Amino acid sequence: MTRLFQIVIVVLAVAWWPLCAGSSDGRPTGILTALPEEMQVLSQHLKDKRMRTFLGVTFQTGKLEGRKVVLATSGIGKINAAKTAALLLDRFNPGEVIFSGVAGGLNPDLAPGDIVIGTRTAQHDFGKLTERGFEPQTPTAETPLFIEAPGELLRAADRVAARVKLAPVLTTHGTRTPRVIRGVIITGDVFVASPTKVAELRETFKADAVEMEGAAVALVCWQQRVPCMVIRSISDKADVGAWEDFERFIKMAADNSARFTLELLRVLTEQPKVTP
Repeated sequence: MTRLFQIVIVVLAVAWWPLCAGSSDGRPTGILTALPEEMQVLSQHLKDKRMRTFLGVTFQTGKLEGRKVVLATSGIGKINAAKTAALLLDRFNPGEVIFSGVAGGLNPDLAPGDIVIGTRTAQHDFGKLTERGFEPQTPTAETPLFIEAPGELLRAADRVAARVKLAPVLTTHGTRTPRVIRGVIITGDVFVASPTKVAELRETFKADAVEMEGAAVALVCWQQRVPCMVIRSISDKADVGAWEDFERFIKMAADNSARFTLELLRVLTEQPKVTP
């Protein structure tokens, strides 16, 4: 074998690494966030970092907790999230996808810093508006109302919940340790800051958290039979003070979601096989 041929083989192997490295079957784990603040901790921990850009979306490849990963920040909203998820699946063929970030709390028992493991996701603004008001979409074979998280990812997340160390939250009464719960996460192209809307979403969807990307990513992954889980840390309570709380707690909540995600990668390495 000539030296030139050896160099060509090495270059091709490096170029195609993202398509053939990662989880138990050789594929990477995809991790998406909406905001740079949500990606910061993950990117800081990334080793062997390389950058690739497709259609304006920059992907980082490398290793987190010894596991091969692909990271990307989608931008805000369902369209940006779906576009980024589709590019991730097409270009990198991940074995599973995790969406990590912050959300508004709908469950009155949740407070900033708490974690919601998304057992199921839904689009709360996809449906029809009639004289009777808004009605959620009618489920179809191609677009179910709720996307269920795979059992193996949920079991892995439960193991994380039992051992992860989250940043304590400073309150007017001192510090509190954040909670981790399983729950329903809903998605819409609107920042919710209304107690009336909170009550409506809670009643209609029995939801625990609301955000702007997760269900779009989950649907794209579900349609392509790629396991997906949405992890959210509460930044606000989606009430009249939501924007002020969001700005106050976003870093802490984003860091907690990232800590949970890093621990989830460790668990997935111990429990590697995931099916949709």
